[in-house]
Amino acid sequence: MTILCVRFQLPPTREAALPRLLGVLEEFTPVVEALPPDGALADLRGAERYFGRDVGELASLIRVRALAWHGVDCAIGAGPGPMFARMALRQAAPGTTLVVPGRLPDLMEFLEEQPVRALPGVGAATARTLCEYGLDSAGKVAAAPLSTLQRLTGARMGRDLHEMARGIDRSRVVPNAVSRSLATEHPFSRDELDPSRHRRALLSAAEELGARLRALEKVCRTLTLTVRYADRSTTTRSRTLPEPTAHSSALTDAAYRMYEALGLQRARVRGLALRAEGLDPAEQASYQLTFDPVDEKARRIEEVADRVRAKFGPRAVMPGTLAA
Repeated sequence: MTILCVRFQLPPTREAALPRLLGVLEEFTPVVEALPPDGALADLRGAERYFGRDVGELASLIRVRALAWHGVDCAIGAGPGPMFARMALRQAAPGTTLVVPGRLPDLMEFLEEQPVRALPGVGAATARTLCEYGLDSAGKVAAAPLSTLQRLTGARMGRDLHEMARGIDRSRVVPNAVSRSLATEHPFSRDELDPSRHRRALLSAAEELGARLRALEKVCRTLTLTVRYADRSTTTRSRTLPEPTAHSSALTDAAYRMYEALGLQRARVRGLALRAEGLDPAEQASYQLTFDPVDEKARRIEEVADRVRAKFGPRAVMPGTLAA
């Protein structure tokens, strides 16, 4: 089995282009799992024989098509399983492909040289704990007793580390997986200095995200704002919402607060992007009951507006600020 892990080199304000780029992978295999905001896993089992090309040639075709059709280059890691593909991607330079050989001796040699932080699921705190005890590489973790790893990191994490460091990969590519985030962008036609136009763009983005979340019957727990400037630098801020929501006014309020916290003074802004993360089914979400008639009225108006937009188009109902 050969797995590709692809990271598209998307600017922060083009995260909404990911669904179109996934179509490039689906030209080769139907087993594609999105990894928002800019990545994907693809299972090429059978594709090599069908197309008569090896994994390196298929990866080159994917890179060429993404660049020719969408103007986006990518880095690709390939391996016999999702874990090895992810680890290969970490070492792949932008615009290149790194393939991990499928033979067991080659896999173990590749693993032994990897820092422990490269193992999937190992965060900064876990890596720091392991390094304090000299377990700073996958090879050393593989040689450590299971009981030692479980004592340091916990029963489940220790077992997972023990297996991953020995080349046992139980993860799978899940096709058509529900996206864990939604993104929308608003590029300006010119470098924009006017804060009122920045706020209008945020309002538009929040309204769009709210409508998309409600259409999918999802709520989000976190909202991320990315501001891109004229010199191509970016600033990113995230805010965990008081409660999971798909309510446009709550998303707008959070976006405004993040924007105001940046304290921009005549910044030349080239584009803004909002991303809703931590998506959950709306039916499983809990929220604080309120006796505020204004809030209840706003939610009922929102429901009616969604039905009108579904029938007459997305611009049938919109805030007066955007209509102006």
